[in-house]
Amino acid sequence: MNPRTSRRTGALAAALGAALLIPAVTAVGTATPAAAATPTVSCASADAGLAAKLRKDITAALAGRGGTVALGLYDRGTGTTCTLRATSSYDSASTVKVTVLATLLWDAKSHNRYLTDRETSLAKAMITQSDNNATTTLWKQLGLTKIKGFLAAAGMTNTVPGANGYWGLTQENVTDEQKLLQLVTAKNSVLSDNSRAYILKLMGQVITSQRWGTPAGAPSTVSVHVKNGWLQRSTHGWRVHSLGTFSGAGHDYMISVLTQDNSTMTYGVTTIQNVAKAIHKDLVPTTPTTQVYVPTSRPSEAFVAVPPQG
Repeated sequence: MNPRTSRRTGALAAALGAALLIPAVTAVGTATPAAAATPTVSCASADAGLAAKLRKDITAALAGRGGTVALGLYDRGTGTTCTLRATSSYDSASTVKVTVLATLLWDAKSHNRYLTDRETSLAKAMITQSDNNATTTLWKQLGLTKIKGFLAAAGMTNTVPGANGYWGLTQENVTDEQKLLQLVTAKNSVLSDNSRAYILKLMGQVITSQRWGTPAGAPSTVSVHVKNGWLQRSTHGWRVHSLGTFSGAGHDYMISVLTQDNSTMTYGVTTIQNVAKAIHKDLVPTTPTTQVYVPTSRPSEAFVAVPPQG
């Protein structure tokens, strides 16, 4: 199923900053979070040396960092996996937008139809610019029944959609996000090949200012697909998340990093990028890396939407 090419919608492109805040969001302090105990990262691979190196280097990347970090790595080529707090739940912030797009395409496939021009315009704004208004429109259009239907079909059994229209408060964990990325990157019965290609295309077109996180240190020989999320609340400080897939030149791997209890957004971004650099270096050690944008101030985007009407 090929989605039709979207028409230009300047209003959607301009809507990035026009987001609505979650109720009871309050500012948090800017002090550096207290350093957490060194976490136990688990890695497994047919290449025992690679597993040991990844475990050592990811652990070193997290040493002395405050906040709470969950991560998942899966490399198809070597069958390598690494996990940390993979079953812990986090507020999704804008990473749920990949799930929203996957649900839209899954539902269209079930009705044997193409996306409309309006839907492709909304989908592009939602993923490439993290547009919240576009997400709200698609979330309301789909409804919880279809969203839960996709989650069941995808085996994402521990993802709980945000109640009352607050999609940014969807509860997700690394295990389910890795399942989603695996569906997007390999043939399966849930998403058509064209749907998967469309999701990757949009994740590959995310605007420069939002291409931080898991792409940090990525080999210049691979294609990068990313979707990030960031959200500040009165409890657990800043949530900062990054989902990324990387393919090409004989490599095919995906990384999910979810964090909270960060004092600032930038602190969380740095934590994620330290982990990403270690992973890319170990998986593709001799390839020059690409540079990514690093945010230096709080972005204008907030997260979530008003409850649906009626």
